[in-house]
Amino acid sequence: MITRPLDLASKLRPEPRNFDGLFFVNAGLLVLFFSLFGSRFVLAPGIGVDFRLPTAVGAEANARRTTHTIDVRSSGQILTEDGWRTLPELKEWLRVQALASKSPVLLVRADGDKATVSILTEISSAATPLGFEILIAADEPARSGAAKGAPR
Repeated sequence: MITRPLDLASKLRPEPRNFDGLFFVNAGLLVLFFSLFGSRFVLAPGIGVDFRLPTAVGAEANARRTTHTIDVRSSGQILTEDGWRTLPELKEWLRVQALASKSPVLLVRADGDKATVSILTEISSAATPLGFEILIAADEPARSGAAKGAPR
């Protein structure tokens, strides 16, 4: 019985013994492509599923419409509407946003109990002189005995 009637394997070129220059040119072009044309959102991590707001009684009673929103991770990362920012970059971003709004209100969504008070204090001390009103986001704690989603 003939299992390989055309003997195609013998007609193929042998594999190269080492990497030639084309491999390095390819890798260089990929790096150039991502550095020039890539967005900061392409390879940046997003807010994970473990992001939880802190709970506070009366959180829904103090709800107001805000003009700007930032998310603060427990690791100190700050996510604005325009992407990830460090604290010095956030101060510059707040300055630009304060000039664009008549009465800016900043909503800070901190990562539960894990966000440090020092980061929130620095954000507040940077935003308040620029005319921002600061609101810290929180969830209303669940009532005991009430089912989730039940009317209150």
